[in-house]
Amino acid sequence: MGVSENTKGLILAMASSAFIGASFILKKKGLKRAGAAGTRAGVGGYTYLLEPLWWAGMITMIGGEVANFVAYVYAPAVLVTPLGALSIIVSAVLAHFLLKERIQKMGIVGCVTCIVGSVVIVIHAPQEHILNSVQEIWVLATQPAFLVYVAAALSLVLTLVLHFEPHYGQTNILVYLGICSLMGSLTVVSIKAIGIAIKLTLEGVSQIAYPQTWFFLTVAVICVVTQLNYLNKALDTFNAAIVAPVYYVMFTTLTIIASVIMFKDWSGQDVSSIASEICGFITVLSGTIILHATKNEETSTQAGTVTWYIRDSMKGSEDERLLTLHNSDYPEP
Repeated sequence: MGVSENTKGLILAMASSAFIGASFILKKKGLKRAGAAGTRAGVGGYTYLLEPLWWAGMITMIGGEVANFVAYVYAPAVLVTPLGALSIIVSAVLAHFLLKERIQKMGIVGCVTCIVGSVVIVIHAPQEHILNSVQEIWVLATQPAFLVYVAAALSLVLTLVLHFEPHYGQTNILVYLGICSLMGSLTVVSIKAIGIAIKLTLEGVSQIAYPQTWFFLTVAVICVVTQLNYLNKALDTFNAAIVAPVYYVMFTTLTIIASVIMFKDWSGQDVSSIASEICGFITVLSGTIILHATKNEETSTQAGTVTWYIRDSMKGSEDERLLTLHNSDYPEP
């Protein structure tokens, strides 16, 4: 008896999450080595391109994305998408053991909250509409509502890149990951169009001659390159155990919003399903707040204090004073 289509999709999705979660750690270790030998990626350096460990992470991530892409061919999105949350767990566990980035209890609560909220969103998400050509996607992509979303997303990306990145990029994780997630939501649309084109072409209905196919391919390449650049900066600047879940939450949220606008997913849904999705969004946002609070606490601990007990010999052995020096003015090695 052969393996069912859904089982194939399930195995591919789980493998994808494992690869992507591990890739965060491999790339982080590569970025650390590259930063020690040259200019850090967080301040504009590209020495990580000469680091084999970074390339190992890059190849692992590509393998994970390919597995995820193929999983959607065999299984519905409602099964594949929630399993992306497994990459958060993989990344956090590996960061704990390999990068010595200890996860605090509230950090675990934040991760679990994010995962629960994301799963709720996906469980109540509507079924995808069947699309039979790239031209059908082009019609959806050029409708006014989605064009407004694209304009808003690109405007936010330019604002983050030109204004917020120079001032807050090194201190606020939402700057780099906001750019990644906004571009990622546009990537999904393009990748879906490319996937349909490949599937139809393999079935004998060639989509290669359509200019829309090449347009979506160009958009996907530009968006992916932008995502990788700013994801590298985020990993080099912030704790990998925090980058992974926040990126997952933001990317999933924006992707669902883009899908709702473009494919009109909420049309035909009942009120309870829409309400459940909104509750899922609130849960995800709550988890993000918890993660940020944990990050701030961890940063404080890393900045830390150095404490000595100084015994005053002139006043006797019982008289001790506490001297505390804060090292917050010095950069972390």
